[in-house]
Amino acid sequence: MPTSRLVADIIDNIRRVFQVINEQSKRAERETGLTGPQLWAIKIISESAPLKLSELARRMYLHPATVVGIIDRLEGRDYVTRTRSQEDRRVVEINLTPQGKKLVEHAPEVAQGLLVKGLEPLPEEMLVKIYDGLDQLVTILGAQEMLPRLFLSPEMNVPPQDTSPDEASSPTNEKSP
Repeated sequence: MPTSRLVADIIDNIRRVFQVINEQSKRAERETGLTGPQLWAIKIISESAPLKLSELARRMYLHPATVVGIIDRLEGRDYVTRTRSQEDRRVVEINLTPQGKKLVEHAPEVAQGLLVKGLEPLPEEMLVKIYDGLDQLVTILGAQEMLPRLFLSPEMNVPPQDTSPDEASSPTNEKSP
């Protein structure tokens, strides 16, 4: 295949990726009033509640401090609750409220969820190829030093410098929405 055709196909595929992410995010917000990351968190919680914040962060491939902000906003809207574990009082568990359960029943899929569900089962050699290709695109764009922002969200996937993950998961650690 000629180089010009390969470049054109790569650019078109990048456009498709952006288009799907944009459409899925707008649909999620239109139908639920939540951002993609918030809806994704609710969907993961609904599959496995109760969940520890660290487990939710692991499943979302985000830093715990980033997930704290998402949970703070969901708790403020009465979609989730944080409670102390009965087995270990140091552990805080996240559950959906009845309102959160109702919302997730009819909520659309989010782009992040589609990506994770599609990537996780791939063999390691395929993941390495995808990683290498995306890493090269980041280098081409000169974006290696950019902090990763969640899809169509102002939130960054970086823990604050002054907050440890343990402090961030405490239900008494207030954050502004």
